[in-house]
Amino acid sequence: MDCVTLNNGVSMPILGFGVYQVPPEETERAVSQALEAGYRSIDTAAVYNNEEAVGRAIAASGIPRDDLFVTTKLWISDAGEGSARQAFERSMDKLGLETLDLYLVHQPFGDYYGSWRAMEKLYAERRIRAIGVSNFFPDRLIDLINHNEIVPAVDQVETHPFFQRVADQNFMDKLGVRIESWGPFAEGRNGLFTHPTLTAIGEAHGKSVAQVVLRWLIQRGVVVIPKSVRPERMRENIDVFDFNLSDAEMMDVTALETGKSQFLDHRDPEAAKFLSTLTLTNE
Repeated sequence: MDCVTLNNGVSMPILGFGVYQVPPEETERAVSQALEAGYRSIDTAAVYNNEEAVGRAIAASGIPRDDLFVTTKLWISDAGEGSARQAFERSMDKLGLETLDLYLVHQPFGDYYGSWRAMEKLYAERRIRAIGVSNFFPDRLIDLINHNEIVPAVDQVETHPFFQRVADQNFMDKLGVRIESWGPFAEGRNGLFTHPTLTAIGEAHGKSVAQVVLRWLIQRGVVVIPKSVRPERMRENIDVFDFNLSDAEMMDVTALETGKSQFLDHRDPEAAKFLSTLTLTNE
């Protein structure tokens, strides 16, 4: 597995396995199958309600802890310095881990300043190997950096052929922040899996559209966390290191940019209002 080096020297696989929208009752099986397929990076979140299942799959795998890279995220309702530490401990209990590889502020709302202070302390205590954010646009990202001690190692944002985030990635690169893609397939929107441009590129390499998209992102230096509950798709998604897209093919995918989110705009007040209504039970 190819890896990237984060701004604190920590090595992170450039391709991992995501469990967003995977029901808790399916997650343990899916993660176990992903680990069997060769994935060593697993991405979950408190709000996904499947951390316990991820933890069970990790424990049952027999894979040495040092060979795994585990990410989880802090939700808005747990924002704040005291609440964030408590939320971290709940996540660790559910995951069954002593240390975490990457902890992210999930949304740029609520008291994320207080959350970041708590995460900086946990990092100093070596409970977390790297800390970062998710869904932060450049204005929020630079604001956090300018008023705190530690520069986020990662910013996990919606990134796919229809919303490519090139300017945002360039901005992050200058700051030493690694871009990570959630929703690399745009959940199939805009006919992604049958798009003629992507299909033609795939046919030229004997690869699927999904593999073309992942390869395009990886060649840009974007960390990716595709999700699937089907073992054959898991194996397909990880099989993207034996071919390269040409410069012309990279540009053909670049031409698909729409400049718009396919889901929700985190700069939209209504989106912020909606996300802030989602709370956790903290069970």
